[in-house]
Amino acid sequence: MKRNTTRILVESGTFIALALALSMIKVYHAPQGGSVTAGSMIPVIIMALRWGPRVGIMSGVAYGLLQCIIEPYIVHPVQAILDYPVAFGLLGLAGFSSRLPALGAAMGIGGRFAAHVVSGLVFFASNAPEGSAPLVYSIVYNGSYLVPEVVLSALVVHFLSVGRVLQWGRPQSRALQGKAAE
Repeated sequence: MKRNTTRILVESGTFIALALALSMIKVYHAPQGGSVTAGSMIPVIIMALRWGPRVGIMSGVAYGLLQCIIEPYIVHPVQAILDYPVAFGLLGLAGFSSRLPALGAAMGIGGRFAAHVVSGLVFFASNAPEGSAPLVYSIVYNGSYLVPEVVLSALVVHFLSVGRVLQWGRPQSRALQGKAAE
């Protein structure tokens, strides 16, 4: 058990660092926060697919807190909680679908989308154009950068799984793999 804990911590730290690096490569940056990146959520989704939703959620929360430190857009403490640790933590929902990685990616990013929509509805409703419903505004605004992200992420994790580049599910130790082959 200790060996897996160490492995999970090392992988999580490595993948969170990769996610932060990818988040710096922006294709599109929305005016009130949010951006289309070079697949910055994929490393957290991979952690969830490999180790399950619990590890994915914890990795996502850590990543969200780091995003809040590096690129904060905060108007209220509750909004900061919703838009950073909660939203990024929900990427860990991908772990519930390790057999269908693209669906897992969509589930995780869908969870993040839901947190941002609630935050937008509560804290950014005043930004909605006159005559526009705040809920519709929040859905359209957050969808403008998260829909391209979900498409990119789902495609990448699908191709990684089809190409067997990464092993989904909990990796076994070499000793267990050797016994399974006998």
